Amino acid sequence: MSTVGEHVLDNPALASLTGPHAHFAERRGRVLRYPVDVSPWLALPDEPDADDWADLAALAGPGAEVPLPGFRGQVPDGWEITFRIEGVQLVDDGLAAAPDAEAVRLGPADVPEMLGLVERTRPGPFLPRTVELGTYLGIRREGTLVAMAGERLHPPGWTEISAVCTDPAFRGEGLATRLILAVAHGIRERGETPFLHTSAENTGAIRLYESLGFRLRRRTAFLAARAPAPLADGREAVPVA
Repeated sequence: MSTVGEHVLDNPALASLTGPHAHFAERRGRVLRYPVDVSPWLALPDEPDADDWADLAALAGPGAEVPLPGFRGQVPDGWEITFRIEGVQLVDDGLAAAPDAEAVRLGPADVPEMLGLVERTRPGPFLPRTVELGTYLGIRREGTLVAMAGERLHPPGWTEISAVCTDPAFRGEGLATRLILAVAHGIRERGETPFLHTSAENTGAIRLYESLGFRLRRRTAFLAARAPAPLADGREAVPVA
């Protein structure tokens, strides 16, 4: 069975897919992932062995680019690192979380407009079913969605704030801050703690998050690797029961 490290935030995807998000999980051996139209996140055990890497290659498919967020080890022979940036993980340490009267709940009917906003702002991966991961809030101006933020990974007791973005024409009005605090309020109301990830190079965002009441918990890395051809053993990925 897959195991989570000393703290659930050390391997948050694994903690999510074996916890509150277990109903999303697709498994091959000890490797888990979200459906490809929900999230690109995959979860390796804390100390993957050769069988885990073979299962990951088979689950991803031949030549697929696989995200490996937080992985600090060496990839095996046959794998090619295609992307790597340093990142940080920040946790709530006194957010002034509060609901926002202008924020509206977004759902499946809003996905086309959400995808359009993501395309204009590039906050990170957001797919057709990402909205199913948790609560997403948005602000509209004259009927048009101009800012949003929502929930992604969900380790036990924690919820990640993600997809924070504002249309360029409406930046500087504090909309992202308001939505972060509103999403955090909903997380707190469930008795959970907000956290988030961002690039270590995104110093402006880090300063903003720290000014709101987040603190740095750990440094991490966001990388991706290209998978070799999977072993032809006939196994298939199946949903976790």
